[in-house]
Amino acid sequence: MTVELAKDSIDLGIVVTDLAASLAFYRDTLGFVPVGEMDLPGGGTMQRLLCGTSVIKLLAPAKAPPVPAPPGGIQGATGYRYWTITVANLEAVVASCADAGYKIAIPLTTLRPGVVIAIVADRDGNWVELVQLG
Repeated sequence: MTVELAKDSIDLGIVVTDLAASLAFYRDTLGFVPVGEMDLPGGGTMQRLLCGTSVIKLLAPAKAPPVPAPPGGIQGATGYRYWTITVANLEAVVASCADAGYKIAIPLTTLRPGVVIAIVADRDGNWVELVQLG
């Protein structure tokens, strides 16, 4: 049996090492909208932010996990390595991220006619692919 979606988007949880720095990136630089905060079972905090209709959950455990995510971007390890947001103002967003000191892992790149991407790393090294169509 396949899933019957009850929502047209996903919720994504990102474990972070510095909640304030992560909020500076996702909320202040990218402009995601805060929709709530809650305590985590076992200690720590979750901040929920809207990206369209998707919820991005920033999880800051009370105690840092023993192993950080492996570096190296897409080629660095298996598993979830990046996620994608389709935007209408790619150049401006990438410039804003660069001006704020975030690493541009992949600069503006045309993949094929009408598809331009860039990849930005948050403070924990998590990759966010930004795509503009048209």
